[in-house]
Amino acid sequence: MKPEYDLANMKSRPNPYAKKLKQPVTLPLRIDVIEYFEAKAQEKGISYQELINLYLQDCVVSKRELSF
Repeated sequence: MKPEYDLANMKSRPNPYAKKLKQPVTLPLRIDVIEYFEAKAQEKGISYQELINLYLQDCVVSKRELSF
């Protein structure tokens, strides 16, 4: 490795965009909703929180309208 690529002496700095990526929230969800996403998440090998986030992001991107 070239000396100018030596990262051992590099000073780290926080990512200025990290706070804009995700924001923790408290959201009351029904038990059956949580159980559904937990089961689906286990099939996919990811956390149910991440699966819920991915589903909601898909709703945003596709501009899905809610039906009541």
